[in-house]
Amino acid sequence: MVRMVHCVVLGHEAPGLDYVPYPGALGQRIYAGVSKEAWQRWLDHQTMLINEYRLTPIEPKARQFLVGEMEKFLFGSGAAKPEGFVAEGGEKPKP
Repeated sequence: MVRMVHCVVLGHEAPGLDYVPYPGALGQRIYAGVSKEAWQRWLDHQTMLINEYRLTPIEPKARQFLVGEMEKFLFGSGAAKPEGFVAEGGEKPKP
């Protein structure tokens, strides 16, 4: 049976995660209120941040930055894309 959650990102009921994806209280909060779809959206956004900012996730400053962005993405007003980000196949915005 699929565990359903009221997803804070999507704003409606959706299948929940199968496991706690992050340690501690933040992980429990994610497990309780973030759907699989929203978590995948975060993972995609995180990958883009790592690539665009050339982050090394094992570095403490990079991890701190990513945790902050994860909280904004999942529980805040959303996380912005890096300035000048161009999606694959897209055009760079004009200044």
